[in-house]
Amino acid sequence: MEQAPGTPGSPQEPQGPGGPQDRGPQGPQDPGAHGDPGLPGCYRHPDRETGVRCTRCERPICPECMISASVGFQCPECVRGGSGTGHAPDAARPRTLAGGTITADPRLFTKALIAANVVLFLVQQTVGDSFTDHFEMLGRASATGYPPYDGVAEGQWYRLVTAMFLHASVVHILFNMLSLWWIGGPLEAALGRARYLALYFVSGLAGSALSYLLAAPNQASLGASGAIFGLFGATAVLMRRLRYDMRPVIALLVINLIFTFGWSGIAWQAHIGGLVGGVVIGYAMVHAPRERRTLVQYGVCALVLAAVVIVTLVRTAQLT
Repeated sequence: MEQAPGTPGSPQEPQGPGGPQDRGPQGPQDPGAHGDPGLPGCYRHPDRETGVRCTRCERPICPECMISASVGFQCPECVRGGSGTGHAPDAARPRTLAGGTITADPRLFTKALIAANVVLFLVQQTVGDSFTDHFEMLGRASATGYPPYDGVAEGQWYRLVTAMFLHASVVHILFNMLSLWWIGGPLEAALGRARYLALYFVSGLAGSALSYLLAAPNQASLGASGAIFGLFGATAVLMRRLRYDMRPVIALLVINLIFTFGWSGIAWQAHIGGLVGGVVIGYAMVHAPRERRTLVQYGVCALVLAAVVIVTLVRTAQLT
């Protein structure tokens, strides 16, 4: 999320999450880099060694391709009934690692989010600053310095959400959407659509809420970076859960934080809020006990959302 000093409507040139040199994690890394020698490679990702095989067709599968079944794990083809083994699908439909439903297009919601951001950016370019000024993140300010005022403190709570879909320039949206594709696609496949969407929106709202709380009331900001940092945090949790090499994701996180705090014009509050929200929700998504998985996962989402509401109410009371 990018910020602009002073009154709304004049955001500085953005840099996207972590600046122009940030390359978001592109899914889990090769677990075979430090694995046992002689292990077969995943039939879908040959460069990834694995000791796990599909319980239906017995082909080797890496953690990204493992789909939890009633017994062991199955590969995506067997889950869709297309393995050619002649076995009927299980009575209980196999699910993703986090308990989500398996779908034919595991990146559908990521594509939809990218499309929504691009469409709204085109609207911004067509309508002009008046559209952006009305929907970007803003605490409380007036272009003239006199009433009427605009902002979340004036009851415009929708800005907490709409700011997540606005961008200040072509460079800004380009880096954010590339990061969303690289990080979001594998994460959506691992979590399932509903859980992925909950993670995205609640993390984004956490970023907007922290920006509202800590930034100057007249400091305008916009961008999907808060939500993307949430996906980044959840990806780190997932990689640790799958016992992948954590050094690449730690390095990327450090680079992102260096750009967040070292580059002017970046709303660091939104980045940190989204990252914290993503780590908390991501942990619940991949570590929830199976017998009450859904309750724990969505319960944690609800708790983070409640924290967003409380922060928003407290800040509104301060400003009004």
